[in-house]
Amino acid sequence: MLVYQDLISGDELLSDSFPYKELENGCLWEVQGKWVVQGALDVDIGANPSAEGADEDEGVDDQAVKVVDIVDTFRLQEQPSFDKKQFVTYMKRYIKNLTPKLEGEAQEAFKKNIESATKFLMSKLKDLQFFVGESMHDDGALVFAYYKDGATDPTFLYLAHGLKEVKC
Repeated sequence: MLVYQDLISGDELLSDSFPYKELENGCLWEVQGKWVVQGALDVDIGANPSAEGADEDEGVDDQAVKVVDIVDTFRLQEQPSFDKKQFVTYMKRYIKNLTPKLEGEAQEAFKKNIESATKFLMSKLKDLQFFVGESMHDDGALVFAYYKDGATDPTFLYLAHGLKEVKC
């Protein structure tokens, strides 16, 4: 299994269990999330509770909660939305912090494509949700989520050059 860690914070943000599609010349990864039920579930084992004198409500636990699989799996922490100025400030700082951590072709590809990736994200800014990794590191990567037209499950966007592949 492969896990993708944030190069700056070391937080695990994604794994190969969630396939991605490259956008903006590979600078962004698009990953489909989905809502799942977490917690206690009512499991029907084929017994007939009414024949055993049980109440209809017995066996149903209200502890079940709907969560987004990626947010839950990687313990992502939602952050307040950014306005355009805050987003540009964040991206400038992120680029400044990430660029020295990249080498050779990866650094060149990042420098070449980050502007178009940033513009792509800015075009969706009002629809984006912002997440950080579990450590909530100030300079770490943001994970972006939004709902495509008519979608009930969120789509996540990752800044690909800021992820380090780790084999588990």
